[in-house]
Amino acid sequence: MAPPPSKERLLEAAYSCVARSGLAKTTMEDVGREAHLSRATVYRHFPLGKDQLIREVVAWEAGRFFDRLTRAVAHHTDLAELLTDALVFAHRAVDDHDVLQKILETEPDRLLPMLTTQSARVIALVKQFLALAMQRATLQEGIDPDVAAEHLARMVLSHISGQGGWDLADRADARRLADSLLAGIVRQV
Repeated sequence: MAPPPSKERLLEAAYSCVARSGLAKTTMEDVGREAHLSRATVYRHFPLGKDQLIREVVAWEAGRFFDRLTRAVAHHTDLAELLTDALVFAHRAVDDHDVLQKILETEPDRLLPMLTTQSARVIALVKQFLALAMQRATLQEGIDPDVAAEHLARMVLSHISGQGGWDLADRADARRLADSLLAGIVRQV
């Protein structure tokens, strides 16, 4: 369900403000000005203040990311191919993400607590995405698809946030990682 138009404008405005100025320098007043809405309207939608606004922007942007990701890999029927393209897409999206890059540049110490508070939501989104994809895969006997999807979601997120020795810009390397992550979950046919 989409937020009301004024709230959507505020989320977009907050995103723009943080991309331009960073988290610490973005104020509720800046967001209202950017959205061309009154301070009262900003606080009506976010009565708990800036922390609530930032949490909701993170959730809103995560939802937009997963919509784009789902569309980008929807054509796949093979789980390994889907996971490969998802890893490459996510890596590129993180590298090209204005707000995330601004925060990493100006205030990386604020990123970890923000990601930690949102981790359950992000894991749930990735798990849901993977669970749908796993419905088309042939799983090893005895594998619980729900447990496997959660495990895989946590592994995928860990590789996206810190790719280690994997070059996720290289599709062949991303495919080797996908095969490694799926080993023991999907039956090799």
